[in-house]
Amino acid sequence: MGNGVKENTARVREDAEAILPSPVNSKRDHRQVLSSLLSGALAGALAKTAVAPLDRTKIIFQVSSKRFSAKEAFRLLYFTYLNEGFFSLWRGNSATMVRVVPYAAIQFSAHEEYKRILGRYYGFHGEALPPWPRLLAGALAGTTAASLTYPLDLVRARMAVTPKEMYSNIFHVFIRISREEGLKTLYHGFTPTVLGVIPYAGLSFFTYETLKSLHREYSGRPQPYPFERMIFGACAGLIGQSASYPLDVVRRRMQTAGVTGHPHASILHTLRAIVREEGAVRGLYKGLSMNWLKGPIAVGISFTTFDLMQILLRHLQS
Repeated sequence: MGNGVKENTARVREDAEAILPSPVNSKRDHRQVLSSLLSGALAGALAKTAVAPLDRTKIIFQVSSKRFSAKEAFRLLYFTYLNEGFFSLWRGNSATMVRVVPYAAIQFSAHEEYKRILGRYYGFHGEALPPWPRLLAGALAGTTAASLTYPLDLVRARMAVTPKEMYSNIFHVFIRISREEGLKTLYHGFTPTVLGVIPYAGLSFFTYETLKSLHREYSGRPQPYPFERMIFGACAGLIGQSASYPLDVVRRRMQTAGVTGHPHASILHTLRAIVREEGAVRGLYKGLSMNWLKGPIAVGISFTTFDLMQILLRHLQS
């Protein structure tokens, strides 16, 4: 009987060890989360700083009724440089960093976690996910990051389209919006943002992961070269941003309504107003060619930096 009790106790202990995470696994998981947070933060910061002047120019066209053309965009960049100085091209970039660093850190880290969760659910431990879960992991990661950092995105848009005299710094924007327009304004335009993030993040991560998987299958090499990662990221950015661009125009118009003279309105009202005033294609796709220039560069830098940082941190840990 004593032996039977010992055997049962041993079996229970084995079962518990199989179910409950061990301290070693828990420590490894924490390390992986911290690693992906750090890598994502750096990836977002580098990518957005590289394209900040183009991003600011795009936002200015998106929130105005002025017709977009490449000539007009570069003229705006040139006159901004002449009138306000070289560093004015990065005006609003401090607000961008305050938003992008946590956004990118959360998005990349959440993506890694969602991949692990979906991999366990579908039985793909340590393997590339099949298409639908791959798309879902990206969409969930983007939605998670957007939900947690949205007010910072609104502040960045406000700083990009207003003169220096209106808002002196990020905190000043928060204070003035809260006092003059109410706290709920900080989430004005949130719905089109999430509706845009789902296809954008979903397709971006899906495209990048798919291209890496195909490369592994056909090249026979486990890892692509950095320039190949840049190309895969550029393709991902091009597809993701083209799919979600009209909603990006709508959210920018809603975010800056308080300072551009446009009334605060719903998504449908804003959409109808843009189409009525500027036309469907010209209004909803205004600045898309600028996005085709900056988007692939930014996403390429972002994905490449994240992957290389992850590889470097794994080497340092081992």
